Amino acid sequence: MKSSIGIVTKRQEKLIQYLKENGSIQVDDASRMFGVSPLTIRRDLQSFEERGLVERFYGGAILIQDALGEDPTYLPTNEELDHKKIAIAKAAASLIETGDTVFINSSSTALLAMSNIEKRATVITNNGKALSIPKNPNIDLILTGGEVYERKQSMVGDYAISIFNKISATKCIIGVSGINERGITTSVIQEVAVNRVMLERCKGQRIIVAQGPKVGIEHNFLTAELPLITHLITDSSANPEAIKRLEAKGIKVIQVD
Repeated sequence: MKSSIGIVTKRQEKLIQYLKENGSIQVDDASRMFGVSPLTIRRDLQSFEERGLVERFYGGAILIQDALGEDPTYLPTNEELDHKKIAIAKAAASLIETGDTVFINSSSTALLAMSNIEKRATVITNNGKALSIPKNPNIDLILTGGEVYERKQSMVGDYAISIFNKISATKCIIGVSGINERGITTSVIQEVAVNRVMLERCKGQRIIVAQGPKVGIEHNFLTAELPLITHLITDSSANPEAIKRLEAKGIKVIQVD
């Protein structure tokens, strides 16, 4: 573990310890506790989210179960997590074949997969950030439209759902907040219905991409049960027992280094 960890500030160390003891924290409460501005706390929580440690919600954050291991004074470095995210994304992209129609959700890992697709394909997504990333010129990109969820720049609501309902995909790539034997979950209620309809309207491989700390955990809102999932692509840090339970349910698990 020492090769993939970085020292955090004393404030961040205390913030992490509070999260370990309480499970969640409000920005305003943390601001008062640590004597810093709410903006400083939001930056800390954003850093933790980028490292796969918390899921943020309006006004606070929830700790991802088992993301920290035993030592709250150390966190995975951004470089290590970026390496794993890229490897997961490339593995997902390698499953796309010429002529595929692919649904991609608002996940940053799923979006990164789109930028690594080498075959000619059509991508339909509710991820507004898709316009700003490089991609293969043979990719035909379709944005659904819909109500904009500002924090993730994703498109949600009835309009986005209606667009997905009119399309049949051959594959989909979905990023999640957690996956366990019950199914896939998210901390963002606005995205539950959109993600589920992507899975329901896909007639081929339904691929979940999730970094190791998200495997074996469950978040607030259930998106879909495991029968709607065919593949999980994760990294070597995922809990081995959680992997075994998913494989026992018929999920094909691909782990990358």
